[in-house]
Amino acid sequence: MQEASVQGFLRTILIILLVYYALKIIGRIVFPMFFKRFVGKFEERVRNQQQQQSQSKKHEVGETVIDRKPQSSKESNKEVGEYVDFEEVD
Repeated sequence: MQEASVQGFLRTILIILLVYYALKIIGRIVFPMFFKRFVGKFEERVRNQQQQQSQSKKHEVGETVIDRKPQSSKESNKEVGEYVDFEEVD
């Protein structure tokens, strides 16, 4: 059975601290680069979508545009019953 030595324990703690601080420093450099790249791609996608929408909806000045609503069926459900309008009596 192996026994833990103080020197081995301190070496392990030192390695853990070095790895932690190395990752922390690298994270401060690498994370902003990835974040800028991600935001840049997102902005480009949004810009492309806006350009496509603005190109498809181009109208000349003074032109009247009528957008139609989809026809909605306002049929009552006959299985529910009759609607009665109630008035509150004081």
